[in-house]
Amino acid sequence: MKKIIYIICLTMLMTSSLWGQILTFKPGEKVTYTIQYGFITGGYATLQLDSDTLNGKEVWHSKIVAKTTGVADAIYKVLDIYESFIDPVTELPVRSIRNVREGRYRRYNVVLFDHKSRADSAILTSDLTGIHIAPKGIHDILSCFYYFRNHIFPVDSNLKLGGLNTIPTWFTDELYPIRLRYVGIDEIKTKVGRIKCYKFNPVTEKGRLFKTEEGVSFWFSADKNFLPVKISFDIFVGSFSTEITSYEGLVYPLEIIKK
Repeated sequence: MKKIIYIICLTMLMTSSLWGQILTFKPGEKVTYTIQYGFITGGYATLQLDSDTLNGKEVWHSKIVAKTTGVADAIYKVLDIYESFIDPVTELPVRSIRNVREGRYRRYNVVLFDHKSRADSAILTSDLTGIHIAPKGIHDILSCFYYFRNHIFPVDSNLKLGGLNTIPTWFTDELYPIRLRYVGIDEIKTKVGRIKCYKFNPVTEKGRLFKTEEGVSFWFSADKNFLPVKISFDIFVGSFSTEITSYEGLVYPLEIIKK
């Protein structure tokens, strides 16, 4: 389940500028998704961004909550919460929280990010595994998402088919580089309407969970919001998808082709 949440976070959970000049999102943005197994709704997820303070300093607080519902909840209850406290100037995380409850499994993990003490790297302090030296400019799973939306989708240039973007990311207490390949444009039918989208395939690890290196596809709105719209998964135990059902607090009106 943690790898599924990882990808949801990544996809919902991704105009180059400083945070004071954000063009693609702002505090107050909130998006809700359903998780579908065919025609069955197995759960939902919400992703939101708010203004906050941490140790007396202004930060942006991102939080994703993923929860099972209905039959899925009765069979295997899941409540996963991921949080990121992000410096609004550097766009880098300063504190990350992973609070996972899946069946009988529990995991709570806090990681602190020090991007200033070393010129060539970052120092990460985990309450579970201690101190780690990581690449300079490393993100957590949520800050990576916002960085992706704000830097990989520049308004004044075109995405290149087959182009691969890699972002150093820390996830589940290990280095987990995120690699994203652009594959084209689609129109996606959702509950909020039909939306023109950029399609990406994150490069996944074949054999552990996914059948191929393209076991996941996701779609971002092809407008100035670059809002994550849909994710589809093709794994060994079956296929399912995550799709937008509501949104609020966007910088720009979401461009919907047809209701």
